Amino acid sequence: MSKRLRSSDLCADCSGPDPSWASVNRGTFICDECCSVHRSLGRHISQVRHLKHTPWPPTLLQMVETLYNNGANSIWEHSLLDPASITSGRRKANPQDKVHPNKAEFIRAKYQMLAFVHRLPCRDDDSVTAKDLSKQLHSSVRTGNLETCLRLLSLGAQANFFHPEKGNTPLHVASKAGQILQAELLAVYGADPGTHDSSGKTPVDYARQGGHHELAERLVEIQYELTDRLAFYLCGRKPDHKNGQHFIIPQMADSSLDLSELAKAAKKKLQSLSNHLFEELAMDVYDEVDRRETDAVWLATQNHSTLVTETTVVPFLPVNPEYSSTRNQGRQKLARFNAHEFATLVIDILSDAKRRQQGSPLSGSKDNVELILKTINNQHSIESQDNDQPDYDSVASDEDTDLETTASKANRQKSLDSDLSDGPVTVQEFMEVKNALVASEAKIQQLMKVNNNLSDELRIMQKKLLGKDAN
Repeated sequence: MSKRLRSSDLCADCSGPDPSWASVNRGTFICDECCSVHRSLGRHISQVRHLKHTPWPPTLLQMVETLYNNGANSIWEHSLLDPASITSGRRKANPQDKVHPNKAEFIRAKYQMLAFVHRLPCRDDDSVTAKDLSKQLHSSVRTGNLETCLRLLSLGAQANFFHPEKGNTPLHVASKAGQILQAELLAVYGADPGTHDSSGKTPVDYARQGGHHELAERLVEIQYELTDRLAFYLCGRKPDHKNGQHFIIPQMADSSLDLSELAKAAKKKLQSLSNHLFEELAMDVYDEVDRRETDAVWLATQNHSTLVTETTVVPFLPVNPEYSSTRNQGRQKLARFNAHEFATLVIDILSDAKRRQQGSPLSGSKDNVELILKTINNQHSIESQDNDQPDYDSVASDEDTDLETTASKANRQKSLDSDLSDGPVTVQEFMEVKNALVASEAKIQQLMKVNNNLSDELRIMQKKLLGKDAN
């Protein structure tokens, strides 16, 4: 769904005209230059979408528009609205400022450090404050006042807070009241549509009982957003949730070619992960899919001679300080997977997600779980009962020989089709997607080469100018 921007729309960060991106979790519209900084912060800070070239669930876009139009930006710039901030020299960026360091420093202070957000009086027990804020959120979501709820979330209210007296979460309350935009906001901040209340009902149940059918359908989509996004990335299709189809899984279809022992071992190790660790891996792959797709939109919409430079490119997932260094390293190494290798990993995750949801998890020992963590994060010396065997970590290696994983070799030998119960994906469809990915990667490399050349020429010209000035 595309958005018709009004001429009065301005970038929330620098007041530049005609912003073409949105920060979904901040409820703001931003320009291209400021978006390049947002992307470098990571999705845990700012989740960006292009307003015209990215698919939007209609109610999600409506939620962001409502926040923007109702002044959500004042939440993030609260102290800057104080006249005293002018005398102290604190100010927001303007369109004429350079991206680096001016705009970048301001945006990092605004969203990463929350330097301008209104602070609550300090208390001895921060958990009490968070609990109070969460209870306020629990009460507020039954109304349509989105900016109040965003303010509470920005101060530390928990979207999945389980109210001890009420026996439910804010999403249960919003669903019962039919507040679909509140449900969108809560979901962006991590609310789970599958959570049960004290009586065993989910938010989806409350939406259906209240006759809020659009909300119920949207909550189901949110519940399967991760696997839907991964499937769409590979084959351009999404499941038909209305008719009970919740997964589309491209799989190895040629039964005449058996998977090698190493490929089987890789899949077995993935299946051995605990549900918690599997969810973490799936979330990391989701973030990498988002990075790759956003990169494609970014490169397709920019003036390549000026904006696409080494300072605006996001070559791998930014560090999330809430994750361990081991997990952050593994996340960044996902960028080294080529199209074949990444597709193989995505397919295995989709397949195992469906298996786990159907209630048939494979039990694995603690040693197996620890082994998976090591293989995912590129630990080259692995000791296990399964012997030393390369796994998904191999494609993240710096060595060229490691790039040729068994899983990717098997992928080259087999065409992709879909699980028969979920609808076929033909070989032709897969090859079209594969060729498009290869062409896209080649174009990106070409553009980067052009921009590197332009940067070199610019530096040469600057040196010549400096030489003339010195003379």
